[in-house]
Amino acid sequence: MKGNFKDIINDAKPILVDFYATWCGPCKAQSPIISELAKEVQDSVRIIKIDIDKNPQIAEQYQVRGVPTLVLFKNGAMVWRQSGVQSKQQLQKIIDKHK
Repeated sequence: MKGNFKDIINDAKPILVDFYATWCGPCKAQSPIISELAKEVQDSVRIIKIDIDKNPQIAEQYQVRGVPTLVLFKNGAMVWRQSGVQSKQQLQKIIDKHK
């Protein structure tokens, strides 16, 4: 991740954060869903991935206890959060709600 996390999530555009771990099976299942979603939403939302093992302070700050955990931020505020694998349709619905 490049840049300061707080600066990144303070954008007016929705920011979808995928908290994951390289050793996590469900995270590996979520990854292609996130990639496909990124192609479809393009500029309407920014999607970033945070490896909890490389960024433990961010994971702790947002109390990420299980992975994958997906969090949607807008203007620096957490507007949605869910742990576990999410479908592309579910994620699209959440993003559309917070555009």
